[in-house]
Amino acid sequence: SYKNLHLDAQETERWNMFNPDKEAKVPYIAEVTKGEEGVYIAASDYVQLSSDAMAKWLPGPLHSLGTFGFGRSEGRTSLRDFFEVDAKHIVYATLYSLLREGKIKADVVKKAQKELGINPEKLNPAKN
Repeated sequence: SYKNLHLDAQETERWNMFNPDKEAKVPYIAEVTKGEEGVYIAASDYVQLSSDAMAKWLPGPLHSLGTFGFGRSEGRTSLRDFFEVDAKHIVYATLYSLLREGKIKADVVKKAQKELGINPEKLNPAKN
């Protein structure tokens, strides 16, 4: 879970701070992603801030997708669609992140936007 990854990293940093004379430990999330290239997408049915907390321990950029409460959703499927954390938004966020890193061109992202049925005019779910 994001919570456990964060607690491990926080505990590791705390240990390092209080043991400056010892070899620094590395948080699990940093250990398993060390040397990996690319973008990182974190998606959760829970609060987006949970996954945002992982960014500083990753070797590449993180794009977090998450909710801001249960909102007006009657179930998980509609919740994921409303808060843009369903499969199509995960794919789209990945492509957008690759665009920001200069790995793909904007026309690829625009084509995917159309094919995935993503409405760029949709109101921000975090504000509604």
